[in-house]
Amino acid sequence: MKRFSLGREVTLGLLVYGLYPLVRALVLRGDGRTRARRNAERIVALQKRLGIDVEPALQRAVLRFPRTVHGLNLGYATFNVTLTVGWLLVLYGRRDPAYHGLRRACQGAFVAAQPVFLLFPTEPPRALEGFVDTMSEVSGFDLEHPVLVRLYNPVAAMPSLHVAFAVLTGAAIAERTESRIVKTAQPMPTRRSSRSSSWRRGITTCSTR
Repeated sequence: MKRFSLGREVTLGLLVYGLYPLVRALVLRGDGRTRARRNAERIVALQKRLGIDVEPALQRAVLRFPRTVHGLNLGYATFNVTLTVGWLLVLYGRRDPAYHGLRRACQGAFVAAQPVFLLFPTEPPRALEGFVDTMSEVSGFDLEHPVLVRLYNPVAAMPSLHVAFAVLTGAAIAERTESRIVKTAQPMPTRRSSRSSSWRRGITTCSTR
């Protein structure tokens, strides 16, 4: 059985998170914002060439429902990190063996993204022409505020840690719930991950009996 050591977990967390401000400082030194905008425009140009530039049209459609947009903004700003960290805390408090797997997966995704953030900084779509900054325009929350922008990396739009954490946490929660609603609401990659994990556990159980 794996150990549950608070000191070890805090140390690991601080070491892993320490990469984030380091990469941010290295990227934003000099012309980091200019490179990030150029990279973002390249991605948009590629999407247009491939015929998959659907985001502006989708955003315009959803903007007709400002309350929905505000709710989505609230979820984007709060639920992602709080749900992931919160579920880790729940698993740790229960001394659930699944804790270590989820923690390793989240930290692995976090660390793996840092070289990309360093070598290919990317502005978020809200900063580009053709997009609306809904956080500011709809919810009145300025992510570019001089104080707030010091707390995160503003040019780390790709790869999306929000998506990575959502999939990992969704799969972890689904494995520990009996709710049909939660299981059905999972994104397809999460459902596949859950089924794969269940299949592997079944094989392991059968082989040890």
